Amino acid sequence: MKKRRLSTIRDKLPAALALAGLVLVWELVCLTGLVPGYMLPSPVKVVRAFVGDFGLLMENSAVTLQEAFLGLVIGVGTGFVFAVLMDAFPVVRKMFYPLLVITQTIPTVAIAPLLVLWFGYEITPKVVLIVLTTFFPLTVGLTDGFAQADADAINLLRSMGAGKLQIFRYIKLPSALPQFFSGLRIAAAYSVVGAVISEWLGGFSGLGVYMTRVRSAYAFDKMFAVIILISVISLLLMALIGLVERAMTPYRRARE
Repeated sequence: MKKRRLSTIRDKLPAALALAGLVLVWELVCLTGLVPGYMLPSPVKVVRAFVGDFGLLMENSAVTLQEAFLGLVIGVGTGFVFAVLMDAFPVVRKMFYPLLVITQTIPTVAIAPLLVLWFGYEITPKVVLIVLTTFFPLTVGLTDGFAQADADAINLLRSMGAGKLQIFRYIKLPSALPQFFSGLRIAAAYSVVGAVISEWLGGFSGLGVYMTRVRSAYAFDKMFAVIILISVISLLLMALIGLVERAMTPYRRARE
C-alpha cells in the first residue's frame, strides 16, 4: 500500500509543480503590471472573489449540477441502448454511425438558441443539449468496445451452447467497460460545459447565468473564479467516475 501511494505521489507531483509554477507566473505578471489588472486579475483577487461570492456560487452550482446530472443520466441510457442496437444489428450501425459522426461537426453554440426557441427558458432545453453533447462519446466508446470483444472467447461460449444474451453479459459487456468509462469521463466534463453554455443563452440561475451577469459588470475576478470552479467540478466528476470504474472492474486492478 505504501509503495502504491508513493508511486501515485511521484506520478502526480510533476503536474502539481507545473500548476504551482503557472500560478506563480500568473501572480508575478500581475504584480509587475505587465498586464493591466482589469484584464487579468491576480490569483489573490480571484480567491477573494471566490470567497466573497461563495454562497452564490454554490447556489448556482447546484442548479448547473442538477442539469448536468439529468442530461448525463439520459445520455448514458440512450447511448447504451443505441450502442447495443448497433452491435446487435449491423445494418443499424451502417445506417446511423456516419450520422453520429456528422452530428459532431455541428457547433453546440449553434444548437442552443434553437433549443431555447423550441423549449423555452426552463430546464428542458438545457437537458436536451447535454444529452446531445454526451450521447456521442458514450455511444462510440461502447460500440467500439463491443466490436473489440475476444472472438475466441465468444466462439468458446457458442460451442458450449451459450446464447446471444449470455455472450453479451459475460464477454462483450465486460470487454467494453474500459471504453465505456473513458467515454463517460469525457461525457461528464461535456455535461457541465454543455449546461453552462445553455445557461448563457437563456435561464434564471446556474453558473452560466452567473458568468453572464459578472461579465456584464466587468467583474473579471469573479469571472475567473467561476471558470476555475467549473474546471474543479469537471475534474471531481471525472475522479468520481474513475473510482466507480475501479470498483466495477476489479480484474483490471489484479492485472496491474
